[in-house]
Amino acid sequence: MFERIKPMLVKEFIQLLRDPKMRGVLFLMPIIQVLVFGYAVTTDVKHVATGVYDLDKSVASRELIARFVKSGYFDIVEYVGDDDRARDLLDRGKALLVLRMNKGFEDELRGGRSAALQIILDGTDSNTAGVVLNYSAKIAERFSQEVLLTRFPRLKAMSANPGGVELRTRAWFNENLESRNFYVPGVIAVIVLLITLMLTSMAVVREKEIGTIEQIMVTPITPLEFILGKTVPFALVGFGDVLLITVIAVLWFEVPIRGSLLLLVFATALYLMTTLGIGLFISTVSETQQQAMMTVFFFYLPAVLLSGFMFPIANMPVIVQWLTYLNPLRHFLVIVRGIFLKGVGPAILWPQLLALGVTGVITLWLASRRFQKTLA
Repeated sequence: MFERIKPMLVKEFIQLLRDPKMRGVLFLMPIIQVLVFGYAVTTDVKHVATGVYDLDKSVASRELIARFVKSGYFDIVEYVGDDDRARDLLDRGKALLVLRMNKGFEDELRGGRSAALQIILDGTDSNTAGVVLNYSAKIAERFSQEVLLTRFPRLKAMSANPGGVELRTRAWFNENLESRNFYVPGVIAVIVLLITLMLTSMAVVREKEIGTIEQIMVTPITPLEFILGKTVPFALVGFGDVLLITVIAVLWFEVPIRGSLLLLVFATALYLMTTLGIGLFISTVSETQQQAMMTVFFFYLPAVLLSGFMFPIANMPVIVQWLTYLNPLRHFLVIVRGIFLKGVGPAILWPQLLALGVTGVITLWLASRRFQKTLA
């Protein structure tokens, strides 16, 4: 069996590696993708362009502004002197928010009354606006707790034994809440899906276009051997990309990997069964390489959008949430992030592993059945 498959394996590897552009797709594209997601694609908000409209110009107001600057999240772009200029900064996009403190800000504090800090925010990007509001609320709360009672002794005496609830937070698995730790491991799943789909979807249809499928049909090779000969090289490329991205994630971006590498390899094998099966099925139903490529992207984009890679699945409609269980990318993302960030094992990840295994067997079976009909 191996002797019959060996020439096809050699042929496929030569076909993959002889073209410099293809080598770039196989090995350079994963590096570019992981760098883009590591540096550019982030939900962290830093260096927020901020305008200041301080009508009080007191020690307390300047102290509060200084705390915003020292946090590292806010950059003061301008101190405005009237409402029109504040509105103009937001309209032109030169500032994301404006901090406004009315006259008498410090007097209100000294009198034991609430002093208003108004945050005028550009809410065009709701995600960024929400993060900025959260940062602002924490800075204002800390200012109230740490500064006011020490600066104004009378208020401190009045609140010698302050009550209330003290909030203490602790983030597990991603202590600094860095978005790259969330996105970079997910790139493994997305890249493997894209590359294996692209390569496998061209496998059979390319033989149709160049007229060599008839030559293969008259050889002693069986349909199973043909499928193995077509998919094994692409599976090895997939494993190579997983190893490459993992090395970059751990050594360059310092993303922790707390789980088992053997489990990652095993899960990747199950995932590749599914992606290669889908790609091979697309190849058997397509008549041209252009048609196969269009079908790949028709499947790929919804798979990414409905995987939880960028958007939380819990926020989707219930019907769509159920449909996502058919998406192999969803299950592999849970596995990858669980291994990298949580360090969990098969006892926790077995539902996702089982789902990938079942999906992989079904897709490969459907692809092989379709291929047999194609040969017939």
